[in-house]
Amino acid sequence: MANMSALVKELREKTGAGILDCQNALKENDLDVEKSIDFLRQKGLAAAAKKAGRETKEGLVSAYIHAGSKIGVLLEVNCETDFVARNEEFQEFVKDLALQIAAANPSCVKREDVSQDLIDREKGVYLGQVKEMGKPEAAWEKIIQGKLEKYFQENCLLEQTFIKDSSVMIKDLLSQKISKLGENISINRFTRYQIGQA
Repeated sequence: MANMSALVKELREKTGAGILDCQNALKENDLDVEKSIDFLRQKGLAAAAKKAGRETKEGLVSAYIHAGSKIGVLLEVNCETDFVARNEEFQEFVKDLALQIAAANPSCVKREDVSQDLIDREKGVYLGQVKEMGKPEAAWEKIIQGKLEKYFQENCLLEQTFIKDSSVMIKDLLSQKISKLGENISINRFTRYQIGQA
């Protein structure tokens, strides 16, 4: 049983999940830690999806000024209760998001925020590129879709990889926090300021 408690400790450190959830995940996956991590991630995403419809009227507005005072971020992240808004882990998550925005310079929160006009313009540019490269016409649509996905990954905050851990996307990090804190959390809006940029 000592082996089990060591595995539970390891799994908790890697996922932040509760003791019972870790024990159950290990039992379900023959004490395989990596499979248990995937199991918990799937469970967490499912739990987060269930909470997604709940209203978020509390939260924080956070300001971050980068060293040298050349970049600043103002960010609003919402949750369901003031209790979670005052939680240290929630506050740390908001700070991490502000740091992400300062470093990675997204233009919007999610892909649904990108206007259809902008998507059409990007597709037009990509079409011109594939023609210039002499790619076969049958491959154009697939190449354009791939380039559009890359655009979303670079410009939409939720689709970016986390600057502190490149194996995690911001939307997965958000789902983990929703699962761990037990409330719906939404990234409402942000503004990034940089000296010399409009």
